[in-house]
Amino acid sequence: MHLQLSAEDVAFREEMRTFFTTKVPQHIRDTVAARRELSKEQIVESQQVLNAHGLAVPNWPVEWGGKDWTPLQRHIWHEEMQMANVPIPLAFNASMVGPVIAAFGSDEIKERFLTKTANLDIWWSQGFSEPDAGSDLASLRTTAVKEGDEYVVNGQKTWTTLGQYGDWIFTLVRTDPDVKKQAGISFLLIDMTTPGLTVRPIELIDGSVEVNEVFFDNVRVPAANLVGEENKGWDYAKFLLGNERVGVAPVGSTKRVLATAKENAKTAGPGGSSLLDDPLVAAQFADLENELLALELTALRVVANSTDGKPHPASSVLKLRGTELQQAVTELVVDIAGPEALAAGDPHGSDVPDWAQVAVPNFLNYRKASIYGGSNEVQRTIIAGTILGLRA
Repeated sequence: MHLQLSAEDVAFREEMRTFFTTKVPQHIRDTVAARRELSKEQIVESQQVLNAHGLAVPNWPVEWGGKDWTPLQRHIWHEEMQMANVPIPLAFNASMVGPVIAAFGSDEIKERFLTKTANLDIWWSQGFSEPDAGSDLASLRTTAVKEGDEYVVNGQKTWTTLGQYGDWIFTLVRTDPDVKKQAGISFLLIDMTTPGLTVRPIELIDGSVEVNEVFFDNVRVPAANLVGEENKGWDYAKFLLGNERVGVAPVGSTKRVLATAKENAKTAGPGGSSLLDDPLVAAQFADLENELLALELTALRVVANSTDGKPHPASSVLKLRGTELQQAVTELVVDIAGPEALAAGDPHGSDVPDWAQVAVPNFLNYRKASIYGGSNEVQRTIIAGTILGLRA
């Protein structure tokens, strides 16, 4: 089955493809292709290249750097970027806090933050999850007590991805403990250099330090840093999470990783023979390729039904199946590497191919994919209620 684009959309796709493969620095694209961790500097450089050409935040309002594109064009932009090994603009900035500020922030907050957010002059961290409030986010306990023209914040956030790089953190805080738990939450912007704020790293199963704990000990925050209305933060969080799940199925990057794995499999057998001669291995590739095609078609259906600008409920299907396939592909890469996967990230060099050295770290790292952005268990509940019409 082949997707049929209009002549206009074909031209748009070629424009995106040419830009991504010629304007984004090769050293950044090579790092992504090798499935190595990007440095902070590489992430910033890549987004600033995109922003300089108006391609960093196409989902934002036009007056703040967005594009008057169709949903299909935004989808093409997202997929071509992944296929070209270009880092997706930092989600905390581009897909999370930026759209919230643009939709609900005061004019002063928009002027103060949006331009710097698009250009990654400010690196945002996400302060949502807590030790006892992950999937049940409304149970959060971090408090913000109003004292004059300031809020005094106390509590803890956890699993703060790349928080070690953060300049500011957008944070859900409890401002009214005496009402229904969703009703007493506010959305507060906090400078991470404020006294009393501490970031502590968490080492992950693959040995990396990608996530952090953030502690607030009597952190004083200007009341002017409140986004929207007090106690309306839950509404803004739902808006943010809906935007986060649009494009959360990494079809382009997963197809690219699978295609590379298939190429590597041609010489990964004993004595450099092809593993694809094994019908079971060939069947695994064929199955995943078909599953990815089905996911791609589903993504296009979601795009076609999101013309009102609101996330379609089927975005939960994309998140669920997309992360499952992402994990399945990383597992297949480990299988292809076989014993050579034991040389994971050997810092002293070895004869093991680079792709095999990173197979296990990537496999382990992507176990998180079925948790972030709303766990897959939560997505099944959303699908049951909003798509299938099932009620408990």
